[in-house]
Amino acid sequence: MNYQTARDSAANAQLALLLDVGSAPKPGNVDRDHDISALRMEHFFAGAIGAGAGLRQAAAGQPVGTAFERAVAGMSNQAGGNTQFGCLLLLVPLIRAAGSEDTELTSAGVRSIVNSTTVADSANFYRGFEYVDVAVEDPPEGMAALDVRRGSDAIPTLRNREMTLYDVMDASEDDGNATEWTGGFKRTFETATVIEEDDGPLPDRISRAFVDRLAQDEDTLVRTEHGDEIAAEVKQRAQAARDDPEAIAELDEAFIKAGINPGTTADLLVAATFVALERENEVMI
Repeated sequence: MNYQTARDSAANAQLALLLDVGSAPKPGNVDRDHDISALRMEHFFAGAIGAGAGLRQAAAGQPVGTAFERAVAGMSNQAGGNTQFGCLLLLVPLIRAAGSEDTELTSAGVRSIVNSTTVADSANFYRGFEYVDVAVEDPPEGMAALDVRRGSDAIPTLRNREMTLYDVMDASEDDGNATEWTGGFKRTFETATVIEEDDGPLPDRISRAFVDRLAQDEDTLVRTEHGDEIAAEVKQRAQAARDDPEAIAELDEAFIKAGINPGTTADLLVAATFVALERENEVMI
């Protein structure tokens, strides 16, 4: 008897999470070549498996906030802390777009998903911050009561202001993941095409696409943890190292030593890898 079946969207999302940490070099990130202090590769593996229930909820059409909170709760069930919070924030609406009969996995399709989010979705998003510590910038002016670090305590204000999850993302200035939400996941789809059009093993494609993306955009997590000057320097150094394997390896070593972790770029690469896997072309493995 032949039990072979195609991977569904939830499985492709988990595969994208695993491929991310299995790809190297990705300067400054945990990958198959090295850990970062107490944060190890197996924590990412466990996070990807733990997120599965929430990802399957998204594939089944559950509300974005419900699926996201469930995915984060499962992801957090390992000793490393926050491994993939930002990845899940991008993956859940993409999975919904891929699995809905009314949408397709396109910029327009995912726009329709995020535009239809509700206040309940934003409440569940805030609850997600109670499972792990997430590095975020201070909220914009007038948004202190909605600082995501307040978790459930901010939900009454969300309800009073009738803020959907899209509204929350729209108010998050200069955040790379929020920009994807409000911009139709433009960079995600662009990077997916880069991965598809490259040659060789998929982890190598992901590694090259990571450096290419880092050379184009300042990383939000780097800016949050190290400031504007370092974020700009990281982008410039990635530009100088791009297409030079030896220079990229040296950049990886330098970032690890300096504690520079371009995590928002990694989030984007996970989302792009998922899109590439869903398109069912030569990138499939």
